[in-house]
Amino acid sequence: MKIREALECDAQKGSEVLRRSIAELCSEDHASDPDAIARWNANKTPEMWVSWVNQATTSLYIAEEYGQVVGVCMMSNIGEILLNYVSPDTRFGGISKAMLGHMEAEAKAKGLACCVVESTKTAVRFYQSAGYEFDEGAEPDNLTMRKWLERNDD
Repeated sequence: MKIREALECDAQKGSEVLRRSIAELCSEDHASDPDAIARWNANKTPEMWVSWVNQATTSLYIAEEYGQVVGVCMMSNIGEILLNYVSPDTRFGGISKAMLGHMEAEAKAKGLACCVVESTKTAVRFYQSAGYEFDEGAEPDNLTMRKWLERNDD
């Protein structure tokens, strides 16, 4: 598997991975409600993809395996994890973990002290296993999690 910066030409396959992942893997969040899925997927279009690729404030990446897009992730320049989705066909294959590690390494390279994610209910356990924690005193329905990054001050 290879993780690389996303390109405009990845728009169709990348946005398809996002839409399928949300529809098929995030049922804990949308309860398989077609309207909720449609709202969540409303901006997961090839047109929006192109705008994400060209934003100066974010970095959009894809994970590829055998020439196929199997994952999509995006992080803001201040360390906010904005997307981390895998193809349902490759779930539990370590792709989300690899993409998260890639984004954390990018954040460290930028000198950021932490990464923050507003998790889905589906992904809370995943982020906790990767060292993300809820802020002390956070409201029970607040799914914002944080991980402090170790810095290499060589």
